[in-house]
Amino acid sequence: MADLRDINLKKLLDNAKIGVVIHNTDTSVVYANPAALQLLNLSYEQIIGKDAMDPQWHFIDEHGRILPTEDYPISRVLHGKEVLNQEVLGVVFQEDKDVNWFLVDAYLEGFGKSGFVVVTFTDITDKKTLFSFQDVVENAQDIIIITEASPLSSPLGPKIVYVNKAFETLTGYTETEVIGETPRILQGNFTDTDSLQRISEALKAQQPVRETILNYGKNGRPYWLDVNIIPLKNKLGKVTHFAAIERDVTEQKFHAEQLEKSNKDLKILKDNLLTMVEKQTAELKNTNFKLQRLAYYDFLTGLPNRRSFMDNVQKQLSMAKRNGSLLLMGVIDLDDFKAINDQFGHDIGDHVIKLAADGIRSVFRLEDCFGRLGGEEFAFSLIIEKTNDAEQVCQRLLSSIAAQKHPISEQDFASVTASIGITVLKPEESTTVSDLYNQADQALYKAKGEHKNCFRQYYQA
Repeated sequence: MADLRDINLKKLLDNAKIGVVIHNTDTSVVYANPAALQLLNLSYEQIIGKDAMDPQWHFIDEHGRILPTEDYPISRVLHGKEVLNQEVLGVVFQEDKDVNWFLVDAYLEGFGKSGFVVVTFTDITDKKTLFSFQDVVENAQDIIIITEASPLSSPLGPKIVYVNKAFETLTGYTETEVIGETPRILQGNFTDTDSLQRISEALKAQQPVRETILNYGKNGRPYWLDVNIIPLKNKLGKVTHFAAIERDVTEQKFHAEQLEKSNKDLKILKDNLLTMVEKQTAELKNTNFKLQRLAYYDFLTGLPNRRSFMDNVQKQLSMAKRNGSLLLMGVIDLDDFKAINDQFGHDIGDHVIKLAADGIRSVFRLEDCFGRLGGEEFAFSLIIEKTNDAEQVCQRLLSSIAAQKHPISEQDFASVTASIGITVLKPEESTTVSDLYNQADQALYKAKGEHKNCFRQYYQA
């Protein structure tokens, strides 16, 4: 490098307090001063001769997004003929996940193959990391989802690339389960299609949009969200991602009807007729909203009903097929329940069913599927790690149900046991929810006929 033969210039660079790295026009490093080696935590041998695109490091922008190689400083200088002035960039090394932040200047000296690119940088890591935007986002109370901007059309896009902890808490899905999926897995039959259409049109136009929509958690629980979606652009002004900032407004949605009714009652002094019309409208809306809840939850026990349970199992089955997971499905029937109704009456019978539901609810996790199919029949479905886990789940269920007791008098109480039929398998592509239910039901028939207060597993003949 002819320009560095001047001893005074080399001495100046060697003693400079800022990092200086010089590249040939093929991007290979030909010089790095001691300050650069110290700031980058590299030895002279580790950097000299290495290509600027070497995979042992990569650059990120101020928002933490990984830069494509065409946005690297040297690429912009060589191909874009730019002069970089006080650009804020982060450098991440493969073996060190911490980010080093620098103010970077870069320019081209000379022409053609005889030219070289000079890159200087000043460490601003301490100033930049006084606080972490990622920590703020990760621990925010609002739900944050980031998706790719392309493709947008079902079934491939938009793909989820990030969710924060608030998302996992509300939906029951883990980050691992949803990365690569689309937000459509959260939508259901009652999600408003007009709202979804407005969102779709805004995304295609790369415009921000705000809507209130109904979504569903992993266990089928419906919830309302105030959704604000904004496009995210890279340094070149291209929209690369969308960020959805979502707030759970379920409680506000439920209480809005009561608040609206109270406000309307105050207006009755001014215009009685108008107030009565508004009141009836509000009551109709409230009834429709309650009907939506009743469509998914059993009135007596508060557990998901047959329709909701089967919908949830379908989602769980699809996930098990994709991931090759082991799936356990079971059907529960209370033993000799008719005798309780005959002996104590239907009111006591209803309470015993609610106690059995409490016992079932206490065994399962938020992400498991369980519900009341009707009468004294319940069902459950969950992902397990090994076949032996099925026996532990069933034994806990039998014990939990049998432990529930309803006092009839000081000396007497009503309680029941249960019989359980299960099937355990890694589902094939052709496996259906009906297949799982029929297999578990056959096993239940054996449990009822052989012993009761036990479980039996389905085995292929």
